[in-house]
Amino acid sequence: MPASPAASIRIRPATTADIPTILALAEATWEPTYRFIISREQIEYMYRVIYTEASLQRQISEQGHQFLLAYTDGEQASGYASFSAQPEAGLFKLQKIYVLPSHQGQGLGQQLIGAVETAVCAAGGHTLDLNVNRHNPALAFYEHLGFQRHHEEDIAIGPYWMNDYVMRKELRA
Repeated sequence: MPASPAASIRIRPATTADIPTILALAEATWEPTYRFIISREQIEYMYRVIYTEASLQRQISEQGHQFLLAYTDGEQASGYASFSAQPEAGLFKLQKIYVLPSHQGQGLGQQLIGAVETAVCAAGGHTLDLNVNRHNPALAFYEHLGFQRHHEEDIAIGPYWMNDYVMRKELRA
C-alpha cells in the first residue's frame, strides 16, 4: 500500500551495516527507474558493477560517499541518497537518489535532497551537482527543485555509455 502524503518520514545517515538495506532498495528501484531509458543489458551490467556489497563498501569507506536512508510508515526503508565531496572546494555531488516506486510522488525524494543539501551546507559546501540521463523523466523533478543544466557529459561504463546532463544547484547556507 502506498504511503500517504502525510506519512511520517525519518531520514538518517547510513553505515556499512546498512548495506543490505541499500541493496534491497536498489533491487526494487533500479530496473523500474531505467527500463524505458537504457537497454536491459546495460541495466544488468551497471547494476552488477555498482550494487554489490563490496562496491558499496568501497563507495562508503574509500570514496567518501555518505548515504542517507529514508524511512516511512514507522520503520519501512523507502528510499536512499548518497553524496560526496568533490576536488573543487565547496563542490559536492549527489551520487544516487532512489525511492521505492510505491512511494514516489509523495515528497520523499524532495525530502532526501533537502537532507543532502543540509548535510552539504553543514560540511561547508555551497554547490551541489548531479548527473541525470538526458532521457530520464526525473529531469523535471530536479529542475523543480532548483537544479539547472550545467553541461552534458558522456560516461563510459564498461561497454556502455551514460549520456547525462550534469545539473547544478547553488546552495544557501
